[in-house]
Amino acid sequence: MQIKIITIGVYGFDEPSFFEALIKAEVDTFCDIRSRRGVRGSTYAFANSKRLQARLAELGIRYVYRKDLAPTQAVRERQAAADKATKTAKRKRTELGKEFIEAYHTECLAEFEPQSLLEELESDAKVVALFCVETAPEACHRSLVADKLAKTLNLEVEDILP
Repeated sequence: MQIKIITIGVYGFDEPSFFEALIKAEVDTFCDIRSRRGVRGSTYAFANSKRLQARLAELGIRYVYRKDLAPTQAVRERQAAADKATKTAKRKRTELGKEFIEAYHTECLAEFEPQSLLEELESDAKVVALFCVETAPEACHRSLVADKLAKTLNLEVEDILP
């Protein structure tokens, strides 16, 4: 059976609906691609690494952390500059800036071999969630990772939104 990739962010979900979405999508492997595995505020505390991993384990969902797929500080600064120029709040962003996309491709995706991710997964993995925080996949680097996986390995991608 072919692996399916889903993408999901935390913003816009509450704790029950976030985990319900993972269950409904039949996610068996959760791939965290954040640089910092914490989210500020009590609303999203469930997405902080230790709590998140504990809840995923309770649900029988494997957790994988791929820091190599997280944007570097320099890459994030490119997006921050673009957001500042357009006066867009981070949580209101609907798309990534051209400079961020170019820098992310150069600094992160150029060295990423999609097959390496598949080799890290358990042999029975069927539905893998790429996770970061932004609501809209187009406003998050997870869409760039998903695109590379889809194109390189001919995998189906589905975005889960709140």
